[in-house]
Amino acid sequence: MLEMRGRGRRPEQRRRGSSHLVISLFLTATLLSSVRAAQAADINPVRFVTPNGMTVLVLEQHWLPIVQVHALIKAGAAQDPPEEAGLANLVASLLDEGTTTRTAKQLAEQIEFVGGTLTTKAEEDFTTASALVLKKDTELGFELLADILLHPTFPEQEVKRVRSQILGEMQSEKDDPGLVATKAFHQLVFDGHPYRWPVNGTEETVPKITQADIQNFFSHEYLPNQTILAIVGDIPVEQARALVAKQFGSWKRGTPPSRTVAKPAQIDKPVVRLIEKDLTQATIVLGHLGISRTNPDFYAVSVMNHILGAGGFSSRLMDSIRDRQGLVYGVGSHFEPNLMPGAFMVNLQTRNETANQAISGVLTELKSIRETPVTDQELADAKAYLIGSFPLRLDTTAKLAQVLSLVELYGLGLDYFSQYLRWIEKVTKEDVLRVAKQYLHPNRYALVVVGALAKAKVQP
Repeated sequence: MLEMRGRGRRPEQRRRGSSHLVISLFLTATLLSSVRAAQAADINPVRFVTPNGMTVLVLEQHWLPIVQVHALIKAGAAQDPPEEAGLANLVASLLDEGTTTRTAKQLAEQIEFVGGTLTTKAEEDFTTASALVLKKDTELGFELLADILLHPTFPEQEVKRVRSQILGEMQSEKDDPGLVATKAFHQLVFDGHPYRWPVNGTEETVPKITQADIQNFFSHEYLPNQTILAIVGDIPVEQARALVAKQFGSWKRGTPPSRTVAKPAQIDKPVVRLIEKDLTQATIVLGHLGISRTNPDFYAVSVMNHILGAGGFSSRLMDSIRDRQGLVYGVGSHFEPNLMPGAFMVNLQTRNETANQAISGVLTELKSIRETPVTDQELADAKAYLIGSFPLRLDTTAKLAQVLSLVELYGLGLDYFSQYLRWIEKVTKEDVLRVAKQYLHPNRYALVVVGALAKAKVQP
């Protein structure tokens, strides 16, 4: 469950290069997915730490002649100063816009020429930068990735252009009621906490970010001893070691800034925000503070939440609110798996006139799963799905590299790939009831409704 992150739609990741590589290998990858599934529990990466403090994970996968090099830097939007929300995202967006040795055009042309991709993206807790290349171009992939991580120049003209692009995206986001609702929801749940703001910042903060702010963030946060490098694909461990030393060995370690973030306060009563939009349907987000990815109850919570609302058509929310009451096309629940406790949220859309009925239906299901043990069949179905779908989260080199880096970030241990199935299998009905009572709060929640409020007449 590591790749399921975030708060709805995010700013588009920065991507240089071509999708031809992915397309040309798609059919082969599909044929090999069953092989990967059978071997998912046998993933045994090699781990080492370089002299400058970078943690490296190497997983040899010789089925396809491709190599993914994925860097995770432990600096994301949560490290943005409140008055500079969006800074980490702006830095990530500018990494491939020119270095001391290459212009943005040269970077794009070199990765495009070999049919590879170069990607950067900021999230709440970290930033990632990745290179995907064919085996024959492995050294170039390492070289380009190292170049944008070690030597970006953040040209002033590119800062202005990318900042303007981000602000334009924010304007278009105002037309998306789901995104409007989710942003407002996080402001209620994370009042005074870094998770309050979107990763791409706000219209007030982004224009204030200067080139000096960008350079300062990069200099203090982008350090080898704050970086996890996951290397997956058709590459021997010793070649990976040599390329890491060659391309990243000159990166100077430093002292990461201190982190002192207070845990967000729990909501003690229903808090409501209503947003007027002339729409035929109301968009509703309801929830509260959830758990961190490192919480030992994460696996029991995953089973519980699958039964509640993450299990698609087999979930209780879908059965009650869609199938029996006919109020929605879809409804789901989600726990954000962040380093610090993220949000628990239920998302749905319904006709304005049935908003209160839908909200009541959600609260009824939250109360029900807290009060009565789930059935044997519900438990068995949830565990079967989570166990059976696990290999599908690992069926490409990109997914494997991402999950490897997150396993290291969260300190889950390199036996995660074999232990995950056991952790899910061990969950009992008593565990589900216990975590539902502990982590679901139907009497104290944040509620956001975006729609025609005169018709919705919301009564929380």
